[in-house]
Amino acid sequence: MRPDPTYSTVQRLLRQIRSSHIVRLCVLGMIALILLIPVSMIRGLVAERQQRHHEASAEVTSKWGGSQKLVGPALVLPYTVRETQRTDAGNVTRESVRHAVFLPKRLKTAGTLNVEVRDRGIFHVPVYVLTLRVEGEFENPKPEQLGIEARDVDWSHAHFSMGISDVRALAGASTLSWNGVDSDFLPGTGGLSEAAQGVHAPIRIQPGDTSVSFSFPLTLHGSESFFVVPFAEETSLQLSSNFPHPNFQGNWLPATRTITSNGFEANWQVSYLGRNYPQLWTSGTLPRGTRDSQDGNAVPKIVEDSQFGVTLSDPVDPYRLADRSVKYAGLFILLTFASVWLVEVLARMPVHPVQSLLLGAGLCMFYLLELSLSEHIGFSTAYGIASIAVIAMVAFYCRTIFRQYGRSGVVAGGVTLLYSYLYVVLTNEDAALLVGSIGVFVLLAAIMFMTRGVRWYSTDMSESTESDPSPS
Repeated sequence: MRPDPTYSTVQRLLRQIRSSHIVRLCVLGMIALILLIPVSMIRGLVAERQQRHHEASAEVTSKWGGSQKLVGPALVLPYTVRETQRTDAGNVTRESVRHAVFLPKRLKTAGTLNVEVRDRGIFHVPVYVLTLRVEGEFENPKPEQLGIEARDVDWSHAHFSMGISDVRALAGASTLSWNGVDSDFLPGTGGLSEAAQGVHAPIRIQPGDTSVSFSFPLTLHGSESFFVVPFAEETSLQLSSNFPHPNFQGNWLPATRTITSNGFEANWQVSYLGRNYPQLWTSGTLPRGTRDSQDGNAVPKIVEDSQFGVTLSDPVDPYRLADRSVKYAGLFILLTFASVWLVEVLARMPVHPVQSLLLGAGLCMFYLLELSLSEHIGFSTAYGIASIAVIAMVAFYCRTIFRQYGRSGVVAGGVTLLYSYLYVVLTNEDAALLVGSIGVFVLLAAIMFMTRGVRWYSTDMSESTESDPSPS
């Protein structure tokens, strides 16, 4: 019986594919592109788990307390404004009450920020209890500096105002000591429209008073961050905490700071010359915030821009590190396929595309294991377990493919170097570009050196390498 010409053609084509380096390299490239589909799905899963973590954090902070910011304190004096309007019945004088805001001469805040961890399912949410002692001094307010006549000022309804961004997180009542006289705080900012929320206390002050001292304790629940607005000519903040990874933010950094494994201590000294608003103004005259110009409670942007403080950021965020590691997945698949391809070229032993596909699937499993384990045992431990599991799987499978421990060890060793290199990149974010550039250069140089004797135009795998690969 004569052989089927179509069958013979197919067989001849398959033999050419098996023996052609270029064709096999193209096939590996196509497999790598196919594997980017599950990689993108894993990256979407990372984003989904991160969103669930944010939702759990939002649920905890909504009941405990959010990011806290202190705006104040300020001395607020109500005064009467008379406006004459012309009507058909004649001139009519209308009166309205506005507020003059005076900032303190000196403000000193000292406290402790005690960080705790609250659990919501498998997610851990850091929160804090902030205990403060606030004290300072006001000079005698002079309404005439704002163009306000003395007869229009209602000194009997003067009050002390303090803005607190999440006032519902106040832990218990607080009492203001105003020149030695105690006064209970009341809800609301009491005319300090530059703060969205807060408390105020009625005080006694007379036009002839030279200066008045004040002090009060404050205990707040909060999370994520704590900021202070420098409302005095001289503002100082002394803060100590058991949190060892502070991220100092805002318009000023601490003048001195000490960070240890047990926590941190920081001191700020801020002068009013560095901010962009005065020591006194009338309510509503500062430009409103830009986030929502229609919101009457928006904090003025120039006030918000002057804040300073600390953010409690997790230095080892497993979702951020998992997302960064997935970004390297395509490169890792290509480099692993390159090591397999080098072994089959140098050892003249072809690898089936299905076997390459299974190897790539094993590499994709690393990122899934890394993500799922890091939610329970921490990122570093999860990374180690996932990498060891995948390296072992690749080593045993390559032993089946190449039938030699040496050849499988080359591929497993390459994968081990890749995961070690990735961990260095992830844990040294500042030097990631430098380490990545050097690593890729070294790998490319190694591939060029190892394939320097390959005859790329050869169609027979048995003749694909020169007997003497050294340059003449």
